Amino acid sequence: MFIDNTYHLSYCTNIHPGQDWENTFESLKQHVPSIKAAVSDSASFGLGLRLSNTASEELEKGQNMALFQYWLEEHDVYIFTMNGFPYGNFHDERVKDNVHAPDWTTENRLRYTIRLFNQLAILLPDGLSGGISTSPISYKYWHTTDVDKNKAFRKGAEHMVRVAKHLYDVENNTGKYLHLDIEPEPDGLLENSDEVLSFYSEYLVPIGVEMLQDLLGKDAVEVEALIKRYITVCYDICHFSLAYEEPEDTFSKFKKANIKTGKIQVSAALKILFNGVNDEAVWNLLSQFNEPTYLHQVTEKKGNGVHTYNDLPIVLENKGDFTELRAHFHVPIFLEKFGALHSTQDHILKTLAYLKKDVISEHLEIETYTWDVLPADLKEDVTQSIIRELNWLKDRM
Repeated sequence: MFIDNTYHLSYCTNIHPGQDWENTFESLKQHVPSIKAAVSDSASFGLGLRLSNTASEELEKGQNMALFQYWLEEHDVYIFTMNGFPYGNFHDERVKDNVHAPDWTTENRLRYTIRLFNQLAILLPDGLSGGISTSPISYKYWHTTDVDKNKAFRKGAEHMVRVAKHLYDVENNTGKYLHLDIEPEPDGLLENSDEVLSFYSEYLVPIGVEMLQDLLGKDAVEVEALIKRYITVCYDICHFSLAYEEPEDTFSKFKKANIKTGKIQVSAALKILFNGVNDEAVWNLLSQFNEPTYLHQVTEKKGNGVHTYNDLPIVLENKGDFTELRAHFHVPIFLEKFGALHSTQDHILKTLAYLKKDVISEHLEIETYTWDVLPADLKEDVTQSIIRELNWLKDRM
């Protein structure tokens, strides 16, 4: 939906099963009309579409695209952003670190992303910009040496530059501005704002200048501006709260480096506070969030920076002397507390406060994808939960 003639606000459909196109489309038909009726009955409703690689391939077969466009028009729904991070299945099986596979070192990731952009160019209404969020290059533990990481950064940058060139051509041919939104997260090769800045300055921009300067007949300054126009950042609030970064500080860094924020994913992490009084209750409740589908990295702020435990079971098995931990578990954004646990909802409110003085992105997408794996007492009807989240955010806009 459109808020204050500025923001496109929706939710990411990675919450729904989507192994293939038939499954994806059935999920959309089951949930979206009811959600729209509740939150945007008299106005067009924007949607954050998630397509697996298989669903994306099948969308191009036969009349699938035409039928989907007809359904969108019939229900007054439009697509303005897509989630291109998970390539394969995202529900009902172990995902964990496979969410990064194939990573940006591979041609498969490149082909998938370019196909998504071609589909978004068809689906995006005229006059709007569109973005696709994506993996932060790769998963850190797949690259054990500095040499390996350097190779991954270089190959990832090369592939992203090829995406930028494709988006440059799309805009010249169609007039539609599309951008790739890199999404840092714990244990990705890009985890925080400083690592994003380093990737741009050490890899993405220099490699982009090398690849595109002669090809496009532009100087280095023009190529840098082009790269930063088409390759942007997805600011996932949950992920940056896990990095213990304040929104205003992060946005100021990006603005100073002329790096755009293509999309803001509105999400909350678990915040675990220990006071020496009810710590046993805290640990007992935290253990209920230990589930086998997704990675739930846990972060701790120390004097020399942020330390990341690469999954929740590690912390639960070796309980230490902690003051505060934060866990990568996308919890409902409308809840500030979960019994003895808290959320990083405060980071959402700080981000919204910043947007009131500086519109750094017009794309807002709620991304709470863990409804199926939440503790039993937090599980509710999915459609009603999405409606509640959208209304909570809309009221605070």
